[in-house]
Amino acid sequence: MPHTSLRGRRHHDCTHGRLLYAAVHFAFVLTSLTPAAAAETDPTSDQNPFLPAPGTHAGWTFLRGPDYDGHSPEIHLADSWPEDGPPVLWTRELGQGYSAFAASGRRVYTQAQTLGGQFVYCLDAETGETLWEYRYAWPYEPLGVYPGPRSSPTLAGGHVYFTGPDGLTGCLTAGKGQLVWQRNVVEEYHGRGGTGFGYSCTPVVIDGLVILPVGGKSASMVALDATDGSEVWAAGNDPASYSPAFPIELGGRKLVVGYLENSLVLHDRLTGELLFRQHLSQGYDEHSAWPIYREPYLWTSGPFRSGSRLMQLPAELSGKAAAGAEPEPPAELHLEHVWQSTMLSNDVTSSVLVGDSIYGFDIFDVQSKTQRPSRGMFRCLDFLTGEERWSRGTGRPQRGTTADPEEIGQSGIIAADGKLILLTERGELLLLEATPESCNILARATILGGELTWTPPALHRGRVYVRNHSRAACIYIGEPDLLQTEQPVLTVDQIPQTRYFDLAARLLSVEPEYMFDVPSLQWQLQWFAASLGILAAAGLLGLLLSCTVPAPLRVVVRWRTYLVTAFVLGAAGTTFLSQITRDFVFTWHVCLFIAFEPVMAGLRLRRQPTGSTQEVPQTGRWQERLTLLWFAAVCAAYFLLCRRLSLVFEWPFLMGFVGAMPFLWFRNQLPPGRWRTYAISPMLTALAFTGFTVCGCLSLWLRY
Repeated sequence: MPHTSLRGRRHHDCTHGRLLYAAVHFAFVLTSLTPAAAAETDPTSDQNPFLPAPGTHAGWTFLRGPDYDGHSPEIHLADSWPEDGPPVLWTRELGQGYSAFAASGRRVYTQAQTLGGQFVYCLDAETGETLWEYRYAWPYEPLGVYPGPRSSPTLAGGHVYFTGPDGLTGCLTAGKGQLVWQRNVVEEYHGRGGTGFGYSCTPVVIDGLVILPVGGKSASMVALDATDGSEVWAAGNDPASYSPAFPIELGGRKLVVGYLENSLVLHDRLTGELLFRQHLSQGYDEHSAWPIYREPYLWTSGPFRSGSRLMQLPAELSGKAAAGAEPEPPAELHLEHVWQSTMLSNDVTSSVLVGDSIYGFDIFDVQSKTQRPSRGMFRCLDFLTGEERWSRGTGRPQRGTTADPEEIGQSGIIAADGKLILLTERGELLLLEATPESCNILARATILGGELTWTPPALHRGRVYVRNHSRAACIYIGEPDLLQTEQPVLTVDQIPQTRYFDLAARLLSVEPEYMFDVPSLQWQLQWFAASLGILAAAGLLGLLLSCTVPAPLRVVVRWRTYLVTAFVLGAAGTTFLSQITRDFVFTWHVCLFIAFEPVMAGLRLRRQPTGSTQEVPQTGRWQERLTLLWFAAVCAAYFLLCRRLSLVFEWPFLMGFVGAMPFLWFRNQLPPGRWRTYAISPMLTALAFTGFTVCGCLSLWLRY
C-alpha cells in the first residue's frame, strides 16, 4: 500500500477516530453556512433574481462554478444582445494575471499583480471599486512570458482561499481581507511538477478541507484544515501538474481526483487513502484542463494532441464496496476504458458536459500560443461513445481580430439557461445555442480586444465578469427587464481596447512547434552557420564598396556598410531564411552582436596616451552616448519581441556579450594594416561571435 501520511491527525488509523474527524468537519461545514458566516462573506448580500428558487445558490464561488463543472443554475438570460453589444456595467484597469473571478452577493474576488506586488482583490460587484486588497508576494515574472498569478480565489465559509505562483497558500476573511493563515506548500513539501510555469492550482475547499496537488514525496496530494491550515493528510509520490484537485462521489463515497503530470490518482477525500493510481505518460507532461465526471464515468483530456478518453470507475471504489469485504489494493483495480479519441485535446481551457454531449475547443497546436490565437476547432462529442456530433471552424491559425462567422476559437465556457457563454482567447464574448445537432451563435461582441486571454468568465446575478492582463469588465447578459443598477450603463465601444497586431504572422514564417523547448543542438548549429554567413556577407560587401571610394573614406565606408548590412540581414534572416528552408532559422541575435561592436570600438577611441590631458571632443561624447542608447534600445527591442512571440531566447543571448568582449577588445587594439583588414580582423570577429553564441547557448541550457 502506498504511504499515506496523517501527521496532522495521528489517531485516524482507528475507525472511531475517522468517524470523530468526519463529524467535527461536518460540524465545521454546517457552521460555515450559518447566517453569520454568510454575512461575513457578503455584508450586502440580497436575493438573486436569476435563480430558479431563492437561497439555492451561494454564488460563483469557485473557478469552475459552485459544482466544479462549469455550470450555473442561473436563468432569465437574454437570447440576444443589442447591435452595439451587451450592456457594460463597469470596466477598470486591474493588472497582470490569469486569475478568474469568484463571486458572492455583491462582491467579486480575483488576484492580480502590479509592480508593487501580487494582490488578492475584493471588488464591488456593481461598480468595480476596490473594497479591500491584500498583498501576499512580490510580482511574479513581471517581464516574463506568463506574468502574474495563475490560480483563482475560492470562497467558502466566509473566507477567501488563494494560492500564489510560488506555492504560497493562504486564507483571508472575506469581509475585510484579514489574514487567517498562510503557508508555502511547494517549499514545505518539496513539490515537483506543476511549478515550471508557476503554481497554478486553485484551492478546492470542501468538507472543511483545502485540497491541493503538490507533487512532493509522500505528499503528491495534500489536504489542509480550512480553519488553521494545519495538515490533515498527505499522500502519494507522483509529481503534480496544473489542474486543481477534483472532488467527486462514487456510490456515496467522497473521493478526490488528482490529474497529475504522469498519472491519474483517486484518494479518499476525508482520510487521504490512495485508492487508485493509473500511469499516463513518461517525462514532461502537462495537464491544465479539468476532467468531467458523471457517475461512474470520468473523462479526461490533455494537450500535445493527446485527444481525450472516457473511463468508468470500478464499483470497488464506491462506498458500498468499502462497507463490505476488504477492498482490493490499488494495483489490482483497473479503470475500464469506454473510449479513446484523438479529438478534443484541451490545454488551458476546459470543456463542459451538457446532457449527453461534451462541448469544447480541440486544440491542434501542441500547446496554446501566447503570440497568436491557437489553431483548432470547437467540437461537440457524444459523451458515452466519443463520436463527433459537429465541429465549428477551419482549424487554421486565426490571424487578427476580425470576426469570422465560422470561427469560435479557444474559449472559457459556462453552461447556463440552455445556452453556452464563451470568452474566447481573442477577448470575444459569445452566446451560443448548442445542441447535439447544431451550433448557432446567437450573439458575439469583442469585449477585451488587443490581448490574448485564457481566463475563464464567471457568471453571477446575470452578469459576466471577465478580464485579461490589463483590464477587467462586468457585462450584463440577463433579460433587459431585470437590469437594476445605479451606475451609468456603457457600451462595448466605450471599453478601452487596443487592436491586436499579429506579429507572428508577419515575422515568423515558420514557428517552432514546441515554443518553450530548448532548441536542439542541430538547430543551434544551423543558426550559428547562418549567422556567420550573414557576418561574412556583410563584411565582404563592405570590403567591395570601400574599394570604390577614395582612400581616406575606405575605413569608414567598410565599417558602416558592414554594420548596416549585418544588422538588416540579421533582422530579416529569421523571416526569410525560415521561409526558404521551411524550417525555423533564428538570426535576430546577430543584431545584438552588431549593436555591441560599436560599443567596444568606442572603448578604444576613448583611450588616451599615458599622461595626456587632452579632453574627448564634445562630438565624440555625444557619439558615445548615442551608441550606448542605440545598444540599449536594440537589447530592449530584442527582449520584448522574443517575449511577445513566446521565444525562449529572450534572456540567454543577452548574456552572450561576455563571450564576445575579449576578442573584440583585442581586435580593436590592432594597428591599421592589410593583415588586420583582410585576415586578422575577420578571424577575431568570427571568434567573438563564436564566444557570443557559446555564452548564449550555455545560459539557455542552464536556464532550462
